[in-house]
Amino acid sequence: MKWTDTYDIAIGMADAHEDVDPQYVRFTDLHAWVCALPGFDDDPNRSNEKILESIQMVWIEEAK
Repeated sequence: MKWTDTYDIAIGMADAHEDVDPQYVRFTDLHAWVCALPGFDDDPNRSNEKILESIQMVWIEEAK
């Protein structure tokens, strides 16, 4: 997965952190969790606030 794979990352986050309300996740934590996902293979420094916000929004939708 790359940073641009927003939907796949959000699904991975929902699976890996079922007990977490994604609405309250800090971007610093989200960044670390994404980098730790199995199958994630991108440069951690290529992330930015816009990408993290997109991931978080999809994750919120998936958690409903």
